[in-house]
Amino acid sequence: MNSTTTAAASPRPASGADIADWRPEDEAFWEATGKKVAYRNLWISVPALLCGFAVWGMWGIITVQMLNLGFPFSPAELFSLTAIAGLAGATMRIPASFLIRLAGGRNTIFLTTAMLLAPALGTGIVLQHKDWPLWAFQLMALWSGVGGGNFASSMSNISTFFPKRLQGTALGLNAGLGNFGVTSMQIVIPLVMTVGLLGSFGGEPMLLQNDSGWLFGKILAGTPTWIQNAGFAWVLSLVPLAVLCWFGMNNLKTVSPDTGGTIAAFLKIIWLYTLSFVPAGIGLYLYLPAPSGLGVLNMWLAMPLIIAGTLLVLKLTAFGPMKDSIAAQFKIFRNKHTWALTALYIVTFGSFIGFSMALPLAIKVIFGVSHIPDANGVMQHTLNNPNAPPALTYAWIGPFVGALIRPVGGWIADKFGGSIVTQIISAVMVAASAAVGYVMLLAYQSATPERYFLVFMLLFVLLFAASGIGNGSTFRTIAVIFDRQQAGPVLGWTSAVAAYGAFIAPVVIGAQIKAGTPEMAMYGFAVFYALCLMLNWWFYLRANAYVKNP
Repeated sequence: MNSTTTAAASPRPASGADIADWRPEDEAFWEATGKKVAYRNLWISVPALLCGFAVWGMWGIITVQMLNLGFPFSPAELFSLTAIAGLAGATMRIPASFLIRLAGGRNTIFLTTAMLLAPALGTGIVLQHKDWPLWAFQLMALWSGVGGGNFASSMSNISTFFPKRLQGTALGLNAGLGNFGVTSMQIVIPLVMTVGLLGSFGGEPMLLQNDSGWLFGKILAGTPTWIQNAGFAWVLSLVPLAVLCWFGMNNLKTVSPDTGGTIAAFLKIIWLYTLSFVPAGIGLYLYLPAPSGLGVLNMWLAMPLIIAGTLLVLKLTAFGPMKDSIAAQFKIFRNKHTWALTALYIVTFGSFIGFSMALPLAIKVIFGVSHIPDANGVMQHTLNNPNAPPALTYAWIGPFVGALIRPVGGWIADKFGGSIVTQIISAVMVAASAAVGYVMLLAYQSATPERYFLVFMLLFVLLFAASGIGNGSTFRTIAVIFDRQQAGPVLGWTSAVAAYGAFIAPVVIGAQIKAGTPEMAMYGFAVFYALCLMLNWWFYLRANAYVKNP
């Protein structure tokens, strides 16, 4: 039977149905059946992923407003909230990368989207209590990591629906438009904090102690602010989205042959996500200083221990069909391309999400203060800068550009090859990161740091644009090198490790600001980008490359 007859004989799957016959590489099947189904799943996946990014990244904005409202925490403690959310989201991506094969796409995207309701509501509750201990806020930041984990399962799911020739474009659209969750959050949260969104159910406002801002400019001290709406606002979109996921998406039985039914699939998802909290919680307890933890490990020890611990827990606690599926997917770690592309994806997505998390508070701390020497010539960083640019007015621009351009990166990579695009953007990021470091140096030694803000923002926008293009090109490379069964887990794994950028960037930048040398953070990133540029050339661009410009 020829492909045209086969495709014509295949009924078009209904939304919400399991699909047993899926052949996207068969052009006749794709045109007759596959295209409509694939794009329907994609367009539902995008807003679900967008909300995941919003809930995960919201602490980058919340901490700025906590500082403006006079919450009794130091800048270093506030940076820790952003870092905890980043680490939790990255850790949860490790089990999330296996969920599609184990539980099915529709089951996974529905339940993980519904799970976002818990941190959204919980965050709204704790933010109404300025006097609550730091650990309560850290717990909510940890819980917000559910939103970060969703990226791995979402990308793994969409990769199974599209033919290889459209992988760069499809994954670029899903990730790029989903990444708009960062921008949406950075615009929406300052807006909803200005109104009593839920009336008497939403709690009482607090008064700003320092000037704040939103999309349209500065908000003056003394203005009533409903900071709790930073969490509550997402409930209004998550409920209808979960319904849409359930009734509009599909499970592909060719990818997820043994989900065991809906309830069994849900239990697998809950089990694996719960397990991921164990190594994350233990690692954070060993890393965080007192009173929240023991403070016996630094970041560079805690992070690999958490990753290794998560993988070990998954391997040891799997049972039944889960055990065989996880063992099969662990084969990706024997492939050298898994490790090379993990490093390259840290350059691109790791930078995007890390800078998205750290930039708002960095703007507030570097440009919101007049840096002046005391009588002994020692620089002081405590005097409020009356001419400071409001962080919440500008922080969204970089992530917006990075997300907007990501589908373009996938499209260019489809035409010219992924690795050549990755090489070019890596070179741009080396130069831009070093330049940002120098501007930070000048600003952090100036009584009028706002003089350097324009060039600071332009350079950061360039970094975001380059990372956005590289997001698309790196995923294109993964989709071409690996077969359909392995591409999903590799996409999930690389995105999981790269997501630790959301932990690394706030910690490194926060530590260097505390040390009085913020420029050293950006210089260090520039060195890492240069090393990865050489790695990309060795694997994919030199004359005898393992795979030539995939």
